[in-house]
Amino acid sequence: MAQKSPERGVTGAAPVAERPDVVRSVVLVGHSGAGKTTLVEALLAATGTIARAGSVTEGTTVTDNDPSAVKQQRSVSLSCAPLTYQDVKINLLDTPGYADFVGELRAGLRAADAALFVVSAVDGMDAATVALWEECAAVGMPRAVAVARMDHHRADFDEMVALCQRVFGDGLLPLYLPMHGDDDSVVGLLSLITQRVFDYTNGHPAVVKEPDPQHVAAIEEARAELIEGIIAESEDETLMDRYLAGEEIPVETLVDDLETAVARGTFYPVVPVCAPTGLGLDVLLEVLTSAFPSPLEHDLPPVTTLDGDPRELTCDPDGPLVAEVVKTTIDPYVGRVSLVRVFSGTLRPDTALHISGHGLAERGHPDHDADERVAHLFSPLGSTLREVPYCVAGDLCAITKSTTAETGDTISAKDNPLLVAPWEMPEPLLPIAIVARSRADEDNLAKNLARLVAGDPTLRLERSAETHQLVLWCMGEAHADVVLDRLRTGGVELETEPVRVAFRETFAAPAKGHGRHVKQSGGHGQYAVCDIEVEPLPQGSGFEFVDKVVGGAVPKSYIPSVEKGIRHQLAKGLVTGNEVVDLRVTLVDGKAHSVDSSDAAFQTAGSLALKDAADKTQISLLEPVDEIRIVVPDAFVGAVLSDLSPRRARVLGSEPELTGAAERTVVRAEVPATELLRYAVELRAMTSGTGTFQRTFARYDPMPANVAEQVRKEHG
Repeated sequence: MAQKSPERGVTGAAPVAERPDVVRSVVLVGHSGAGKTTLVEALLAATGTIARAGSVTEGTTVTDNDPSAVKQQRSVSLSCAPLTYQDVKINLLDTPGYADFVGELRAGLRAADAALFVVSAVDGMDAATVALWEECAAVGMPRAVAVARMDHHRADFDEMVALCQRVFGDGLLPLYLPMHGDDDSVVGLLSLITQRVFDYTNGHPAVVKEPDPQHVAAIEEARAELIEGIIAESEDETLMDRYLAGEEIPVETLVDDLETAVARGTFYPVVPVCAPTGLGLDVLLEVLTSAFPSPLEHDLPPVTTLDGDPRELTCDPDGPLVAEVVKTTIDPYVGRVSLVRVFSGTLRPDTALHISGHGLAERGHPDHDADERVAHLFSPLGSTLREVPYCVAGDLCAITKSTTAETGDTISAKDNPLLVAPWEMPEPLLPIAIVARSRADEDNLAKNLARLVAGDPTLRLERSAETHQLVLWCMGEAHADVVLDRLRTGGVELETEPVRVAFRETFAAPAKGHGRHVKQSGGHGQYAVCDIEVEPLPQGSGFEFVDKVVGGAVPKSYIPSVEKGIRHQLAKGLVTGNEVVDLRVTLVDGKAHSVDSSDAAFQTAGSLALKDAADKTQISLLEPVDEIRIVVPDAFVGAVLSDLSPRRARVLGSEPELTGAAERTVVRAEVPATELLRYAVELRAMTSGTGTFQRTFARYDPMPANVAEQVRKEHG
């Protein structure tokens, strides 16, 4: 098993949760560079889980152990880091902040019961984080906000809180205010509930002190706002009247109501933190353990039998076993490692299990059912695996060496197989054509691609029968870079090439063709002659073959041979090597020889006749047209519409999006597929990462003459 180096080594045994109520699974989300990984590292060090915190820039953090993450100095995959605080096991799920890795983020959301939004006190907020907040709100996921990088000279906690309140909405208030020292650095926190001072002058943990009179006066307004916000969420309807009447509400009551509101997902506390100085780490851990809900308070995803019958389950360690693979990686030493969230029952080693994968066939994950026996269970800490005796409902663990389990698969008991509904996966929209450098690399490429696709449902692999290309559909350039880097790290020599779009060809006008195949060689002749008439048909009609031969000029036994030869040539194409469609071919005449005619000869003659007809008229090129649905904030609608025009798009209309709190517009258009090859990257750049789109095939349309001429030139 992979182990950490001694200077950042793991200390102690793996934490094991005895019951679901002592588990907290928290996904850290936020834009790239906000400080999520650094915060996880600081929390691990603060709780003694690791000897000392690593560094993102040095590539020594626990959760950014992927070589691509070290190279890019940013998270590129989901990573789990469990720790123990006050006898509660906290599974921290570190996620990438860059939009290309949204699949890893969604896996983290699936595995977690609450979300910690990490925002930078320096860099503001990106639109993707706002969209994610709305996504969490739609499912009622409890949330809190950690304002990181408080040691930066440009850090502005008040401004960041105000920004969060503007973009995240109501119910978001700070629990603590930063306290500045003589040099204006943040040296402590002021608790708005207890009015105590947390002094971090000597680092973590804080020295808790009683406040000076000036501190109490300074926080009076903010404290009143917080108390009113907590009381507004209280189930005690008399509390507000008592408070307005001047009664001092007990701290215990405020804390209880605060924790209830946070767990319910209606109140969102804000905590200032600084990983390097230890500021706020202990109070943040208090929020994670006391305010965030246990798995017992989180609804399970829909569960059915393999036949589709719904099953009502709860987070019960003694219930039927239902777990889900939320991430699959390939460790160079261990092999396949699957991160598993247990929803019901208790997962134990050396147990016969059933592994089901359903609902992701269109992503290259065919439905499958298999029985396996898992020998060991592990608690994953980044890439370090520590063996554990069991994993109860609500907790996370890792299994290794499964030959079947892929991301999104359900794990259940062999004698009671069940199925968890898959979570929504984003559609990969950036195609990358790859080719092995040599024939010797082809097998290695296929093997490594299968591993990557098994672990990443946001990848789609296609082998085009028309363009003969191997195409990887990725989320964006950064995602593609990581995938290609992993393939090359796996010893695959490969190259990329321009993605080719499969066009269609058709006849622009009727034409006649003559096919003559007459050869004499080695005493065996080949003789076949046929005459055909070709006429174009309406779009979508396909191919029709009509026999109008009279007098037996072409023997009936050879007429199917002529059709077969024509169909073969249609598949090969006439100008650009693309399939020919929408035409009727009528066989009107021909000649045969009593000895030298054959099936093969008439196939060749049919093919030659079609080519001859094509030489006598114009061949039109048809291009695939996709209908796209673009969702963008209102501010970018003009830029998107302006960009569609040079893409030869036909705008179908636009309307406001009816879901979510943000003001967004849905733009619908029909666009040639050739204009969409890099649209995933270009739309993101055009809309500051806020635009998304979906595409579906609509039809084939005639290609404009100037574009068709360019395609003809490219095909020689």
